[in-house]
Amino acid sequence: MNEQLDRPKVSNWFGDVLSQPRVVVKPATVEEIVAVLKNPEKYPSPVRAVGSNHSVTRCAVADGGTVIDMTGLNRILQIGSDSVTVQGGALYIEVAKELDKHGLQFFVNIELGNMTIGSGACCGTKDGSFPGQFGQVNAYVTSIKLITPAGELMEVTEAKDPELMKVMRSSYGLLGIVYEATLRVRPVRPLIVDNVTYSLDAFEKALPSILKREDAMMFYMSPYLDRITVEFTRFGEESQQAPSRWGWKLRNEVWKTYGPGFSYLCTNYIPIPRLRYLLIDTSHCIQQWTLSNVVKSRNTLASDQMIRYPHRGGMGKYTFSLWGFPEEKYGPILRAYVEFCREYYQRTGYRNDVFDVGYKVAKDTNSLLSYTYDGTVITIDPVSTAAKGWDDFLVAYNEFCSDNGGSPLFNQTPFLTRKQVTKALGARLDKFVEYRKQYDPTDRLLTPYFKELLEDPATA
Repeated sequence: MNEQLDRPKVSNWFGDVLSQPRVVVKPATVEEIVAVLKNPEKYPSPVRAVGSNHSVTRCAVADGGTVIDMTGLNRILQIGSDSVTVQGGALYIEVAKELDKHGLQFFVNIELGNMTIGSGACCGTKDGSFPGQFGQVNAYVTSIKLITPAGELMEVTEAKDPELMKVMRSSYGLLGIVYEATLRVRPVRPLIVDNVTYSLDAFEKALPSILKREDAMMFYMSPYLDRITVEFTRFGEESQQAPSRWGWKLRNEVWKTYGPGFSYLCTNYIPIPRLRYLLIDTSHCIQQWTLSNVVKSRNTLASDQMIRYPHRGGMGKYTFSLWGFPEEKYGPILRAYVEFCREYYQRTGYRNDVFDVGYKVAKDTNSLLSYTYDGTVITIDPVSTAAKGWDDFLVAYNEFCSDNGGSPLFNQTPFLTRKQVTKALGARLDKFVEYRKQYDPTDRLLTPYFKELLEDPATA
């Protein structure tokens, strides 16, 4: 019998990235992870740790190797006045809910509540940045406990080794398996939310003043409509009134289920393109109207922005990509992106069917491979139910973004090439490769995906 047919199959949440490891383990203790790493005969390389597996790239694939499902290590170990210590497999939204009971919240409240703490500690994430703060979860990680590729316990702290911590925050599990992390937290404050919809021309004219606002920002846009909605959030003064929660619930339900679900039905069951996209565009207009006229409040909770997705994507599932662009160049780049999408549609007949989104993410040098290392960026994130043509679109989109000075993420930007990664990260990539070879000289944790992106074929 074909050995590959006997292997377990592990897919990402969306279901379009399949891994066929030889072994899958779900440890309940740190000692069990140590045993895996110390026994390469029973647990072959490459070894990859996974959480909820929402990544859209092949970063968690371990064909022929070993997958460690970290979700069994999910305990909150300690909540202090300004920090929380959690095991690596705990869901971010679960920790946020517990923090809320103590009058605390994360600094970064990302939409993907299913992210595990271990992933957030050592991978790239995105959220709109408040003034003087960061938009990446790992920027607020102060301590990481991990098991090295050789099976040894190790702790890295911001206080004792800040340079190594920068490397660990963007190590993507290549320097060790993160089993515990400590993150800074802050007291809960009311969050003010407001949504404003602009025409593209009006948005370009208003962009300089928009970027000066003391707000975190998320953007909703269809390149095929002449409009963009900006979600502005900022912290307000303490209130004795109970926070309003229904606005975020409405937004989250539409975003995780009804919006992409409707697009999926139209894309797959309406064969006439003109009618199909008329319905999708009408849906987008209704969603933007709802955002601008309904989702607004002066007293909400930041943690309510998080969405708890089902264990596996259903009819409403969607996938995406991401590149960040310098905020000072965002206006003309956004216009060029709109033209790129429209021209691509005219030439190929393919277009995305879910809102594209974006975030203003502050300059952040807390992690070595940060996509905002050189300055504040605004992202452009195409979103789709992944109808036929999506993969080809992403390849062309990557070329567009790289040509326009964009910066990607290893876990959220599919179909990257080494040339594109090298252009975006430069000498920082070489520095990371040196660290990786130092901490994993036997390539215990190195997968083909990362080998292709990190190592120069001429020297590998």
